[in-house]
Amino acid sequence: YNVADSTQIHELSESKPAGALRFWLSRLRSYFIWDPLIWIYTIVLGTLSLISSVFDHNGNLQHWFACLWSRMILGTIGARVKVTGLDKIDMSKAHVFIVNHLSALDIPTLYVSLPFQFRILAKKELFSYPFMGWHLRRSGQIPIEQGSVRATMRSLNQAAASMKSNLPILVFPEGGRSRDGHLQEFMSGAFYIAIKSGADVVPMALVGTYEMLPMNTWHIQPRTVELLVGEPISTQGMNVRQVDELALKARKVIANLYYSRSALARIADLERDESGK
Repeated sequence: YNVADSTQIHELSESKPAGALRFWLSRLRSYFIWDPLIWIYTIVLGTLSLISSVFDHNGNLQHWFACLWSRMILGTIGARVKVTGLDKIDMSKAHVFIVNHLSALDIPTLYVSLPFQFRILAKKELFSYPFMGWHLRRSGQIPIEQGSVRATMRSLNQAAASMKSNLPILVFPEGGRSRDGHLQEFMSGAFYIAIKSGADVVPMALVGTYEMLPMNTWHIQPRTVELLVGEPISTQGMNVRQVDELALKARKVIANLYYSRSALARIADLERDESGK
């Protein structure tokens, strides 16, 4: 590393911007301006999207509202998104897109980045929440029941059958947001769906959303974030006994994409270099 690299990595590793005043002004801006605006966008556009669902039978209008909501959020906080590798995907076919989960801002980032309709695989309990659950159900998102093996398999089979409509499915295979920014273990559901439906798995890595808004905080620190799209992984010739093998293969691709750009990896490398001196 040269001096410029070391300085940049040091800045990325700090939890506070330089100077206490800047730090607290940044917090106050989030708490009293950006966070309330995001709630307003969510309530207003979510209500309009729910109303539109009465006559929006193909989901186009609701997807448009979701994209508008996402653009308004990222535009308000001044976050930029850079997408790499999407040109390698055949958009004429439905795929199972899998991506790491770092932040509450992941979903707006994905809606801004992906130029097509998709459905999100989500825990069934989220569908029982007032307003959010209504919107998830009316917008055609796919619930996965996790109460028992039989219920889970029934949900996964229904999700695989839904891919016959040629709509891509988006899945966070870690099952929840990362608490430390590092990649977690993958659950097998997304890969079962891909094998059952014969769809390719498209591994993707989000980089920078953890630093922008970590879990359990309302403090937004905007920056440029990246969505890195890997080569599709074919499931042709695979059977459901190979879900773990497919999950490991996809996780390795995402790990390589993520840690090739993540500040967390650069910080760890620098710390190892310094400790070895």
